[in-house]
Amino acid sequence: STDNSVSVLLGYGNRSFQNQTTFSTGSLPQSVAVGDFNNDTRLDIVVANSNDNIVSVLLGYGNGSFQNQMTFSTGHYPYSVAVGDFNNDIRLDIVVANYGSNDVSVLLRFIIIGFMNRITLTAGHGSRPRSVVIADFNNDSRMDVALSNSGSYTIAIFLGDGNYSFSNLTTYSTGSTPMSIAVADFNNDSRSDIVAANYNSQTVSIFLGYGNGCFTNQSIYSTGPDSSPYFVAVGDFNNDTAIDIVVITRGTNNLGIFLGYGNGTFSSVTLKAMGYGSNPFCVLIGDFNDDRKLDFAVANKGTDSLSMFLQTC
Repeated sequence: STDNSVSVLLGYGNRSFQNQTTFSTGSLPQSVAVGDFNNDTRLDIVVANSNDNIVSVLLGYGNGSFQNQMTFSTGHYPYSVAVGDFNNDIRLDIVVANYGSNDVSVLLRFIIIGFMNRITLTAGHGSRPRSVVIADFNNDSRMDVALSNSGSYTIAIFLGDGNYSFSNLTTYSTGSTPMSIAVADFNNDSRSDIVAANYNSQTVSIFLGYGNGCFTNQSIYSTGPDSSPYFVAVGDFNNDTAIDIVVITRGTNNLGIFLGYGNGTFSSVTLKAMGYGSNPFCVLIGDFNDDRKLDFAVANKGTDSLSMFLQTC
């Protein structure tokens, strides 16, 4: 957002929303995540602000409004943020992918709302991490970290030990310029798998997890000519219990959907047009009309708007 704010749109449960309410953040916010950071059962917001190298934490009142931001330092040009409990103290911590400094910041939470000095995980020279996700990749009940490195054309895995520290990174080759990653179980083996959206090779890469922190080499699916896939998300979109994939293709202003077969393989992409000049930026998955079907909410950078796609079958 160029106006340095985060917008909150409260839903009515019938696919419509209240007008946005905005809350001030740092400069050039790039990514947002939610969680209960002070254990009051109310959702809070964390935002990665690229221009001033901070994250903003906005504590929620539980009524759709939020306190003024508190800020905490990160590495250079933070681009993506996620939340999880890395030291098993039942308090949510923050992890940030820092594009400019080629590293990851892990901010561990105090008893009161505050975060201790950050832990830095090096992603490698020229790695340019763009996206970060959290999951248990080796089934030890401890949270691990995965990155998409847009500069080195890899995903990177850091395994957590549940006590403030992480393994050295392990990398796997992707397509060209992976901009976004997501985690799900694509082959129903109760192990976390990864999908990456490769902006310059017009593909997505699938990595199946072995459950020990290691992954298969990539399987590649085309997103279409000149599609430039920028953002990826996952969910069961056709209620067949198999996880599917949706990508934002900024080059063609489309949503691309890959239906999963439940065995780690997927259909060819099906495209849904977003409209000329929409320049879609990201997609959020949720049931926005209470019909027990997953819908898509797409943020459009070109038109400063939110588009809704409701599942009808």
